[in-house]
Amino acid sequence: MHVTVVGTGYVGLVTGTCFAEFGVDVTCVDRDEKKIAALTRGEIPIYEPGLEDLVVRNHAEGRLSFTTDLGAAVRRATVVVVAVGTPARDDGSADLSFVEGVVRDIAPHLNGYKVIVTKSTVPVGTGRWLEGLIRKAAPGASFDVASNPEFLREGSAVEDCMRPNRVVIGAHSERAIALLRQLYRPLYLIETPFVITDIATAELIKYAANAFLATKVSFINEVANLAERVGGDVQVVAKAMGLDGRIGAKFLHAGPGFGGSCFPKDVAALDRVADDQGYEFKLVKAVLEVNARQRVLMVDKVRAALGGDVRGRSVAVLGLSFKPNTDDMRDAPSVEIVRTLLAEGAVVRGCDPVAEREAAKLLPGVAFFSDAYTAAEGVDAVVIVTEWNRFRNLDLERLKGIMRQPVLVDMRNIYDPAVVTAAGFSYHCVGRAGYR
Repeated sequence: MHVTVVGTGYVGLVTGTCFAEFGVDVTCVDRDEKKIAALTRGEIPIYEPGLEDLVVRNHAEGRLSFTTDLGAAVRRATVVVVAVGTPARDDGSADLSFVEGVVRDIAPHLNGYKVIVTKSTVPVGTGRWLEGLIRKAAPGASFDVASNPEFLREGSAVEDCMRPNRVVIGAHSERAIALLRQLYRPLYLIETPFVITDIATAELIKYAANAFLATKVSFINEVANLAERVGGDVQVVAKAMGLDGRIGAKFLHAGPGFGGSCFPKDVAALDRVADDQGYEFKLVKAVLEVNARQRVLMVDKVRAALGGDVRGRSVAVLGLSFKPNTDDMRDAPSVEIVRTLLAEGAVVRGCDPVAEREAAKLLPGVAFFSDAYTAAEGVDAVVIVTEWNRFRNLDLERLKGIMRQPVLVDMRNIYDPAVVTAAGFSYHCVGRAGYR
């Protein structure tokens, strides 16, 4: 079996590389000649722990190749994986223009039976629509369309790909299902659960999963905001909730809200799918509203910590990527928070272990520093937005000594309030009464 993966972005590159690690011959295709040349040299365009080593090794061993020649790659393949972007439009719907373009380009090269797999996150009904496009463009082609949604967490994508908690395959053809089962055969050795279903259900699974996780994030943030007002501690509430096996502890961490390439656009897209079907998905709408408000409340927290006005104040923002272990700045909470601080006259100094280059494109006017202490020199407040490990155990005495005034705004609750206040800081966190 030969697999062609179209798109060398986050999902495509990780997926293609992991298939190669399974022992499959894989060709990754992209129209960006510079990116393909860089990948061929072993240069990875994204930060993802463990990925570079896998790319270099599998390329050197001949299982993984990169090309701009889509036609040749499709003609060689049995399985063609579509893994291009589906960004959100202004109305919240998923932009399928890249997916459509790829499928139209694939159609003339279907020289034998092939399975066309959508790995991109697409709205319900896309698989059927794509099948129609191909049949119109290539009436005599032998193919099936299938949905195989990805569930990769940035920062843990290689592990998620090699040891997934489930594999979802949506198809109407037993032949297509059998081929995809064969592709994932190494996972049977670790007893990975397989969910075999129709295409529409597979497409809905991805949106439903992300919307539910986003709901947990927004829910615990609502609890945190209430806890501050009633004298409670959201950390203890979340721990107790998480001990209930029906709820689980993951995604119950109060903070500035969710961001990244998946949750915001997928929740918005699910909302739009529901609207298009004449159904008002009230819970999903609320999740988006709560998430947007949470960022505003985080700016309020910084403002309050500095006496109600940030004009002329210097603030060090630690952590800019939307989560640790990635350089992804897409819809990162830090962007809106920093832009608001800058608009209100604050001087912002930033620090992130890997996202500085991407952050600089989005946050002109921010001075960037390589470590937390340099960023904190002479500032009026240190604000932790992303919980990178290197920010979890700062030397508080050293930090206090280099700051203009000892104010710490901890938007991820990674410090013990008693320890920070004992060190002489004015401490402000999320959802813990007395430290608003």
